[in-house]
Amino acid sequence: MKVTSLFAALCFFIFLSCKTESKKVVSQEIPEQTVLEKVAFAHGYENWKSVNEFTFTFNVDRDSSHFERSWVWKPKSNEVTSITEKDTLHYSRKSMDSMATKRNGGFINDRYWVLAPFNLIWDSKNFTYEHVEDEKSPISGEPMQKLTIVYSNEGGYTPGDAYDFYFKDDFILREWVFRKANQAEPSMTTTWENYVDISGLKLAQDHRKAEGNFSLNFTKLMVKNN
Repeated sequence: MKVTSLFAALCFFIFLSCKTESKKVVSQEIPEQTVLEKVAFAHGYENWKSVNEFTFTFNVDRDSSHFERSWVWKPKSNEVTSITEKDTLHYSRKSMDSMATKRNGGFINDRYWVLAPFNLIWDSKNFTYEHVEDEKSPISGEPMQKLTIVYSNEGGYTPGDAYDFYFKDDFILREWVFRKANQAEPSMTTTWENYVDISGLKLAQDHRKAEGNFSLNFTKLMVKNN
């Protein structure tokens, strides 16, 4: 009887150990990434935490005209240097006067064009989104995945705006559509192309319209890490 009882107790102990181990394995499972995270990480989002200084020049070439402005951004301290033909302005985004606030609108626009995949995580509390796995892209006409985000009507520089992102199974952006105030008709449609890898960040240097007379592009892209 004692042997039988001892054997039963041992079996019960092993059973509990197996259940405990099983629970530990389940608790360590990594949640599947959302489509927002998949796009951001495909562009190197995991490397952003090491960025101490991000420099870029925003250019727009339309027919024979050219416009440009440069930025130096220190994301950890949120300090910005704006460089134009007219002047250079240094400001902290934590405390802005009227001049800095006006200039910061340009910074937000230009930064969005180069880092939009990361804004899918940074701004995720400020928009709703919808994901379609098979949609005809607007410029190339190729079948792609489509991610639509619509910003809240409150706050920000352009409240209520919508963006349609187009990408393939690698989650690298190929095209996008900007729709002001979430209107049905596109306000602007361009490509995402000529990617460069800088310190693990995958950045599109060129955005072109289908008509061919417009190019929004980035030069002097530089990253300084910790």
